[in-house]
Amino acid sequence: MNSTILEKDVPQKGHPKGLYVLFATEMWERFNYYGMRAILVLFMTKALLFDKAFASNLYGSYTGLVYLTPLIGGYMADRYWGNKRSIIVGGLIMAIGEFLLFFCGSLYNSSESLSTLLFFSGLGFMIAGNGFFKPNISSLVGQLYPKGDRRIDAAYTIFYMGINVGGAFGPFLCGLVGDTGNPADFKWAFLVAGIGMLISVVVQLLFHNKYVKDPKSGEVLGLTPTTHVNVDETDKGDVLKPVSTPSKATNPFLMAVGLLLFSFLAVGLIYVDAKVFSYLFYLLIASIVLIASIIFTDKKLTSGEKTRVAVIFIVSFFVIFFWSAFEQAGASLTYFAEEQTQRQVGSFTVPASWFQSLNSVFVVAFAPLFAWLWVKMGKREPSSPTKMALGLFLLAVGYLWIGFGVKDVAPGVKVSMIWLTGMYALHTWGELCLSPIGLSMVNKLAPLKFASLLMAVWFTANAFANNLAGKLSALYPEAGKPTVFLGYQMTNMNDFFMLFVGMAGVASIILFLLSKKLQTMMNAK
Repeated sequence: MNSTILEKDVPQKGHPKGLYVLFATEMWERFNYYGMRAILVLFMTKALLFDKAFASNLYGSYTGLVYLTPLIGGYMADRYWGNKRSIIVGGLIMAIGEFLLFFCGSLYNSSESLSTLLFFSGLGFMIAGNGFFKPNISSLVGQLYPKGDRRIDAAYTIFYMGINVGGAFGPFLCGLVGDTGNPADFKWAFLVAGIGMLISVVVQLLFHNKYVKDPKSGEVLGLTPTTHVNVDETDKGDVLKPVSTPSKATNPFLMAVGLLLFSFLAVGLIYVDAKVFSYLFYLLIASIVLIASIIFTDKKLTSGEKTRVAVIFIVSFFVIFFWSAFEQAGASLTYFAEEQTQRQVGSFTVPASWFQSLNSVFVVAFAPLFAWLWVKMGKREPSSPTKMALGLFLLAVGYLWIGFGVKDVAPGVKVSMIWLTGMYALHTWGELCLSPIGLSMVNKLAPLKFASLLMAVWFTANAFANNLAGKLSALYPEAGKPTVFLGYQMTNMNDFFMLFVGMAGVASIILFLLSKKLQTMMNAK
């Protein structure tokens, strides 16, 4: 009796070993990404001596492009390379990006022009690599289980925990070795992050073919491109069908050249947005308008389908307000942790970058509680739009909490770590109300014909939010330098935090008032 038969005989006992291969692969990649992100603005302002406004805008450009390139990487995997090859090449490109940043951190004192080139190249390679890695790893999780298998929700929960374990340990370890108070040590954080990325790639190379297999046929998943084929007439639903790949698409030399060109394109995109003209903000708006025009002018869609699509666009709009405030963690809130938070515990100074581990720690701690709560409420469970409105409300309360903590504090006086810690807890509760709902809503509401395009809307909204987060972080007020946003003047940190209370609070109220209407639209026939 072979292993394939054994797996088919006991499909409901435990989880396939392939899940833990994907868990480890994703965990180490998130270790790499969040570890690097935790010290990025500190490296820019302390080592490269960028001013905070420029560093914040560059951070927004970087994180915005990180959400856009998966659209290209996902397309390449579906059409040409398959999931496994895309994951490995994406991981290797990100590792190269980290090592370029390591060399930048080693040379910034001796050669400013070379270190600048290495810095933008490192960010560009990180953006390009993420585009190939990110969309492919999560899609493999669902393929490990037969259609309708009840274990799949638990599988995604386990996988999500892998993301957050990496997100917790990345900032902790990278901050420990790099955020020491000496700018020359930042390079070690990039090196550690790069090593973590290589571990992720090695896990894929060693264990993918052995454990990541189709539950029915026992064939290795992700080796070839696939497409969704509807076979409802056989009562099997959608299945994945292999598609032929042009031989040139997998030629090693052509792949290497193509990847290098794509990586340097990403370098150019982030450099132009940061140094020449901030085009990304307008490009994202134009992209959403273009996608909307394509979908809503399609005559084959029924009025009910168009109504459900409208819900996706409306919800995506409100998500921008959430993530643009939430993603202050990587920029303005890191400045606040560094400069205005009392981090001394005995003789030890807590690195400012460590605070970025809190969100992941709180997700691991509170996600089971929220899952239990929704089940416990039964028929009283709030609708999806109401949950998302609650998420925005909790985000606003988090900023209200820290705003109260800094109110009337004299210049130069640092506040307790409890204010940042409490804020991150409230923000995590908000995330748990909003984030898991979004992708699920897109999948449920999108017509099959436009499923990928509407997923692009969701990613574009996240890219827009991250880019906006950088622009808002650039308003971080420094002593004697008030900033203004839409006529609202900010002279201190309380004013700055109240900006996000207002943004998220108003968005929460409007979304709550719309929730019944949106729920009706979601059920349109």
